[in-house]
Amino acid sequence: MHILAKILPWAQIILSVILILSILLQKSGSGVGGALGGGDGGVVSYTKRGFEKFLFYLTIAVAILFAISAFVAILV
Repeated sequence: MHILAKILPWAQIILSVILILSILLQKSGSGVGGALGGGDGGVVSYTKRGFEKFLFYLTIAVAILFAISAFVAILV
């Protein structure tokens, strides 16, 4: 457990940086008008493909890993 207590903060830092970057790299489909209750501005919806789909799944996976590491940190 002593080794885990030394490694866990560094793992959380790395996971948090990856999570922040993966969120910031995603393309936002809604503008300010959509966020404030306005119309969609003629934005056509589409399916994620290629790198965008990979980035979406990476964000989900890293968020789950970060949550698990935070829970383990509470227990340790």
